[in-house]
Amino acid sequence: MTARVQPPTLWWGIAAVLALIDQSLKLGVEHLYELGSSVAVGSFFNIVHARNTGAAFSFLADAGGWQRYLFVVVALAVALTLVAILQRERHWSEALGYCLVLGGAVGNLIDRSLRGFVVDYLDFHYQGWHWPAFNLADICIVSGASFLLVISVISPASPSKR
Repeated sequence: MTARVQPPTLWWGIAAVLALIDQSLKLGVEHLYELGSSVAVGSFFNIVHARNTGAAFSFLADAGGWQRYLFVVVALAVALTLVAILQRERHWSEALGYCLVLGGAVGNLIDRSLRGFVVDYLDFHYQGWHWPAFNLADICIVSGASFLLVISVISPASPSKR
């Protein structure tokens, strides 16, 4: 039995909604919390207002400003590639993975383009150890990439045939 294939507009739409939700949350954090603030939500989680001029784990954050343009170009190239990939017929599981990465890439691309940095607001910690702050766009990128990795291991033969 084959799974019904969805049109690319569905996946592009889901990615756009994810990017919009991400931007809404970032806007809310910027308006509700001062930069650098931290609000404890539980024993292991805070909502913070942080800015990241670098990439994951603040990679190149102190590079002097040129990295903003590099990350914008990379995110734009990734987003355009994923839009093209999703234009071709794909199994829903593969399309979902690409869609999640696309939504996250666009969410962070908007930040870098308009703000010059990415707004991060999720802070998990344990006994004084903090995971670097992140956001919904980051969750989408990591979830989508992980999903694609898992389905490629489960069914390594020609992903576009699934």
